[in-house]
Amino acid sequence: MAQLSLFLVVLLALVIPIFMARFKISTVPTAIAEIIVGIIVGSSGFNIVVSIHDLTFLSNLGVILLMFLSGMEINFDLLQRKNNPKAKSQAGKTVDPLPTALTAFAGIVVMAFVLAYVLKLIGLFSNVILAAIIFMTIALGVVIATLKEKDILGRPIGQTILLTAVLGEVIPLLLLTIYASVNGGNAGLIILLFIAAIILLRRFKQPYLWFSKVTKATTQLDIRLAFFLIFALVTVAERVGAENILGAFLAGMVMKLLEPSEATKDKLTSIGYGFFIPIFFIMTGVGLNLKSLFAHPSSLMLLPVLVIFLFLAKAPVVFLYMRYFEKKNAFAGGFLTATTITIVLPTLQVARKLHAITSTQSDAFILAAVIVCIVSPIVFNSNFVLSPEDRMKETVTIVGANTFTVPVAHDLHDNWYTIKMFTDQQDQYETYDSRVKGLTLLDNLDNQSLERSGAFDCDIFVAAGHHDQENARMAEYAKDLGVKRAIARMNEVDSNTMARCQEAGVELFNFTNVRSALMRALIESPTVYKIMTDTNNVLYSVKVRSTSYTGRPLRDLEFVDKITVSRIRRGDEWLIPHGWTVIEPNDILIFSGEFKVADRVKKLLSHQN
Repeated sequence: MAQLSLFLVVLLALVIPIFMARFKISTVPTAIAEIIVGIIVGSSGFNIVVSIHDLTFLSNLGVILLMFLSGMEINFDLLQRKNNPKAKSQAGKTVDPLPTALTAFAGIVVMAFVLAYVLKLIGLFSNVILAAIIFMTIALGVVIATLKEKDILGRPIGQTILLTAVLGEVIPLLLLTIYASVNGGNAGLIILLFIAAIILLRRFKQPYLWFSKVTKATTQLDIRLAFFLIFALVTVAERVGAENILGAFLAGMVMKLLEPSEATKDKLTSIGYGFFIPIFFIMTGVGLNLKSLFAHPSSLMLLPVLVIFLFLAKAPVVFLYMRYFEKKNAFAGGFLTATTITIVLPTLQVARKLHAITSTQSDAFILAAVIVCIVSPIVFNSNFVLSPEDRMKETVTIVGANTFTVPVAHDLHDNWYTIKMFTDQQDQYETYDSRVKGLTLLDNLDNQSLERSGAFDCDIFVAAGHHDQENARMAEYAKDLGVKRAIARMNEVDSNTMARCQEAGVELFNFTNVRSALMRALIESPTVYKIMTDTNNVLYSVKVRSTSYTGRPLRDLEFVDKITVSRIRRGDEWLIPHGWTVIEPNDILIFSGEFKVADRVKKLLSHQN
């Protein structure tokens, strides 16, 4: 029976996502489906899976990896004001995502404690602090997956929801650690855990950079380091009396700060979500005893109250979001933040160890979290309306309005780019104002004037005036301010200026070189020249982020007969594509095709899921 249980759990971990994909069940998170299936095959259902030592061990490792990957999901850049510029929301109001998220979460904290106290007053659950921690949690992983599905992570509402979710995962976990330490009598020792995390970060920053260079398929040094961090901080956590999940969470944060490559993140995610974490969720369902829950009237009464309170705890988010976003989307976003499961399960695990909660009460909390996790994404997906303004776009600033830049601004596809154009010439402004949306007239184009006007608040900065030195100066300043890409137009070949720009990371557009390259293409490869100049077709470069298309040969892609793949860039190597060439994550495909088809393909390949 024991060996059969292990086999069945591993089999279910494989079959559940296949079943969901086959029947297109996308509104229910996979983790929730795994818990539900666990309930069916466990003691509450057919009782064909029992908890054995091996499954318990794998389940405990699963929750540790879950917390580690949760720590790795935190984007610390989001918590810096400079990386959260004010932007116009769909409702037309200025939104600063970080302060908005902080205010929203402060409202959640207040509401969580109020509801926890009400729960105590009506005699259903007496531990106010523990209930408050559970009420304020948000499932960051579920929120990120849902926002990615809607393609709004880069928009004001997406950033605000994401930051609220980050706070809803980090703060409750820290509060849980303090709660567990105080009740366990080890409050002062928790500082040692944070000191250990800081030491590991400082000591392994440089070795990690070296590891990433010398690692190979048979050593996988980056993965070995990740597991060393996990077990080092879990061990320290247990030694100082803290919970091992905090050690794992801190290990994930340390790993994130080491700036691992996308390949490393993919491998760690594959190990966690590919095997261990599904076992944890399935065994959570197996361990639920709904028969006992339904046999205790007080615990059964607790269930509907918990479901309502989990939603009510996030009510402040809805009201705050409505001040900045379109009301229907604000309602949907507030409902999404009610999603809670990943921190609830470890919290209840800690509470059971401290004997702060009964098993039937714990089951009621888990079942309530499962119900909320099913309802919340469904409400979000059915109510959120993706408008053109909510699409992820790169912002391009073009300085200089002339016969060269205006056609470029027109040709850039508005599905992918938002254009801002600046000029200091009155005659140019009068000529092109009616033709270029977003053209701004400035008194002059010095760095301070451009900065005040928001010209450097962009992803791509293009200095394309008629004076090379001025273009170089503006592009270099843009790079100094941290703009991702800066392009300078060079009308003449000046080796000193070009060398200075290249050293600063500025990309150069030189008319002489471009004209020569186009003429050579026309002579040597007229088809390539036609692709580059054809207005009915488009040439795209796209980084493959969608896991739906990685690990598959080109010939198996459903749209491969409608596009022409010219080259594939993998790391520092150019590949000549063949039908059997397997697409890997972060490959850069250079392809061409009819405009609408190529546009759809670019969206499919670049969509991160």
